Amino acid sequence: MEEATSAYQAAVTPAVARYLLDRGISREAAVTNRLGVVSDPFPGHGKFQGFLAIPYLDKDGRPLTIRFRCLQDHNCRDLFHGKYMTIADDIPRMYGIGAIHLAGDEIHVCEGELDAVVLRMLGLHAVAVPGAKMWANRHRRMLAGFSRVYVWADPDDAGAELTAKITRALRSAKPVRLTADVTDTYLAGGADAIFAALGREAVAA
Repeated sequence: MEEATSAYQAAVTPAVARYLLDRGISREAAVTNRLGVVSDPFPGHGKFQGFLAIPYLDKDGRPLTIRFRCLQDHNCRDLFHGKYMTIADDIPRMYGIGAIHLAGDEIHVCEGELDAVVLRMLGLHAVAVPGAKMWANRHRRMLAGFSRVYVWADPDDAGAELTAKITRALRSAKPVRLTADVTDTYLAGGADAIFAALGREAVAA
């Protein structure tokens, strides 16, 4: 997994870097989170050719698995694939578990991996669970020690399902009310909009 992650990270093109910048993700954040692109697929990754590679890193920065996001502007279902895809037979995982080891009393849970990257850029310790079906019992145990777990799910039915699962599992969980996903909220209003959703003022850089 390390070899694939390193190769995909090295293959980032200016177009992919621009795509990430357009989503509010700086070059530094892309490098820190080891984001890449599948230009020369490793065995078993052929169907992810051209996809964004999002490695799930352990607390020491080593990749445990990779999820993939289609970068094409088309209806993915028409081509018989999802916008996001997981390696076959991989177990449900939490993205960004290093944040658990760095956080203090609170942790932030997003629905999308790139949303978690955005929150971390703003100094919030964030992980991601990409959908209710990816929430596992062990994730509750991983977050049980925090006094407050903020849930940043998308404002749609799938997001409501994820929020319901987490808030049922953790008494410390509190939904963050959003009118758009984290990335769109950040792009529209910057750090002020994100911290306003928490009822706080943005921290000065």
